[in-house]
Amino acid sequence: MSKPIVTGLMAYGMSGRIFHAPFISTNPGFILKAVVERSIKKASEIYPDIISYNSVDELLNDDEIELIIVNTPNNTHLEYAIKAMQAGKHVLIEKPAAATSAEVKQLFDRGRELGKQVMMYQNRRYDSGFLSTKEVIESGRLGDLIEVAFRMDRYKAAINVKTFKESKGIPANGLVYDLGPHLLDNAIALFGKPLSFHKTTGIYREGSEVPDYFHYHLIYPNQLNVYVTSGLLIAGETPGFVVNGTLGSFIKNRTDVQEAQLDKGMMPNEAAYGIEPAGNEGVLTVVDIDNKKCTEPVPSQKGDYMHIFDAAYHTIRNNALFPVTEEHIAWQMEMLEA
Repeated sequence: MSKPIVTGLMAYGMSGRIFHAPFISTNPGFILKAVVERSIKKASEIYPDIISYNSVDELLNDDEIELIIVNTPNNTHLEYAIKAMQAGKHVLIEKPAAATSAEVKQLFDRGRELGKQVMMYQNRRYDSGFLSTKEVIESGRLGDLIEVAFRMDRYKAAINVKTFKESKGIPANGLVYDLGPHLLDNAIALFGKPLSFHKTTGIYREGSEVPDYFHYHLIYPNQLNVYVTSGLLIAGETPGFVVNGTLGSFIKNRTDVQEAQLDKGMMPNEAAYGIEPAGNEGVLTVVDIDNKKCTEPVPSQKGDYMHIFDAAYHTIRNNALFPVTEEHIAWQMEMLEA
């Protein structure tokens, strides 16, 4: 492995603490050098050698840093990513990439002009449930696919105190831009761009200004229907992954353990990381030649968000194609802003 990539985080809130710092600090291809913490300084409690800058400008003025992770509020992604590239940094941007298709094009165009890599962080491609579902689909055991459904639900009746997530006057907020990128990317990663789509949204929480429910129906060739759904007032447990084909069905709950493990301090290089406990297996039901249904458990794949950072390393050092492509993000954004 060639020289490690010196990296800086734009924020050390939930996303920086859980989804980025543990991976940068344990991947030999990176060095976690600095973070922006405007008030409370917490990063050094876990990373004693880290530099805590007071502002984004201080972080971007650090000439040693090659990669900036843009994990600030959604409406700032475009501004900060372009500012980082102008300072000579590659960027890994949290979802959503930006607020509009025009902004996404601007990001990638600016990256090409400046010779910098623009990469989008879509970690749910590496959840255990998605990887298990992908494996079953690619095995062909379900026959020709009829419908695929992805769900990610919550029960959060209270309005978020972070106004940038709840105000209709601020771009790229609400549930559509929060969980929509995850679910739409799952569909795009498996099936590409749909032939057409229909979007439904609703507002059900008292006092909410932004949608807290969405449902997309994506139509693909060969009569394949893909449904992605999310709501903030869904009290019961719903399967995260449902696939129905001409020869069988697969159902898997959304039980990926990575976020909970990272939140409790587990590092990605520990042996138990990403492994779901027994009892969370998916269920595969197939119909044999005698028209008899046969059901079997499907062990969960190991979830591992480290794949994103490995890909970022090879994109920066070897100019490899990042798995989340510009086209993927353009298709996603078209559906988000519809």
